[in-house]
Amino acid sequence: MQRSPHWHQGRFRNAQPLWNDYLGGLWSILNRDRHSTPDLELPVLHPTREGLAADSASGLRATWLGHSTVYLEIDGTRILTDPVWGERASPFGWAGPKRFYAPLIEVEALPVPQVVAISHDHYDHLDRATILRIRDWDTRFVVPLGVGARLIRWGVPAARITELDWWESTRVGTLEITLTPARHASGRTLLDKDKTLWGGFAFRGAHHRVYYSGDTGMFPGLAEIGERLGPFDLTMIEAGAYGQAWPDWHLGPEQAVRAHAMVRGRVLMPVHWGLFDLAAHGWTEPIERVLVAARAAGAIVVVPRPGESLEPGTPPDLVRWWPALPWKTEAERPIRATPDGLRPQTVPGGAA
Repeated sequence: MQRSPHWHQGRFRNAQPLWNDYLGGLWSILNRDRHSTPDLELPVLHPTREGLAADSASGLRATWLGHSTVYLEIDGTRILTDPVWGERASPFGWAGPKRFYAPLIEVEALPVPQVVAISHDHYDHLDRATILRIRDWDTRFVVPLGVGARLIRWGVPAARITELDWWESTRVGTLEITLTPARHASGRTLLDKDKTLWGGFAFRGAHHRVYYSGDTGMFPGLAEIGERLGPFDLTMIEAGAYGQAWPDWHLGPEQAVRAHAMVRGRVLMPVHWGLFDLAAHGWTEPIERVLVAARAAGAIVVVPRPGESLEPGTPPDLVRWWPALPWKTEAERPIRATPDGLRPQTVPGGAA
C-alpha cells in the first residue's frame, strides 16, 4: 500500500479532491424527499440456481440483484460484484438504511462464481455478514489495496485474495480483470478513512468486455479507461445516491450517462439505486433522470427489474416496473462535480 503512487501521508488520495458542503448536507437530510423509500411492494423477480448456471446464448449476461450487486457471466466466467445480502447498509443491525426488498435468491443458492469483485469497503458494497457466508467458496476475491486485510480478518483464506492498485490486472481463467481508477473514498469508522483503496473494474473476456464503475464522482480518468480498456459491451455505472452538497462523491444520473460515453460503452445498465435510501432524493429519481439524459445523448439504457437477467447483445425493451412518482429534474437539482475539489461558484442545496 505504501508503495502505491496514490498513498500519501498515511492514506489513499484522489487526483481530484472531494468537495463537501456539510451544512448543505445536513439541510438535505432534514428536508429529504417524502418518496425516498417505496410505499408499495416492488415487482421483483427471483432468479434460480439453474437459470444462473445455464450458459447464456451470447456469452454475456447480467443479473441485477439490487444496488451494485450483479451476477455476471462473461464468456464462461461468472463474477459477483459487491455482494450485499445484509438487511442494512450499516454497521448496526438495528439502524441505518434498510433494504427495500429481501434478497432475491439466497447467497448459498448461487452457482459459485469464479470471481467475487469488491470495489471498496463502504457498507453498501462490503457486507461482513455476506462475506461470512461466502468465505469458504472456492473463488477468487479481487479487491483494491487494503481490502484484503478485512477479508482475512473475517476468515477468507489469503491465498484466495488478489489485491490490486489502479491499472493493475489479474487473470482468472480466460478473463482479465483490471482495477480502474475512481474518484471516491473508503472507510468503515471515523478512524480508518481512506486507509484502503477504492476503484472500479474492467472485465475483459475472449469476446466481451464489461465496465463496472464502483462508486465514483466525475473525473477525467474515465476517458482514459475507455481508451486503454474499452470499448465495453456493457457498462454498469452508479447513477443513484447523490446530493448537491457532495457532488464529487457519486456521478448522479446525467454524469452517469456522460461517463458511459467517456468509457466507450455500448449498453448502459444503471446501478447503485433502487435498494437502499442513501440520499435525500426520491428513490425513482435516478432512473427517471438517466432515461431523460440517455434520450438526449442517444444512449442505449437497459433497466432490468430486480432479479432480472438480460443479455446486452439483444437489449430488451424498456418496461417501467417502478411507480410514477414526482421527481426533481436536472434543472431543478443539478449534480455537477467540481474539477478540483474547490468550492463551486454557487453553493448548492439549502446552503445557497
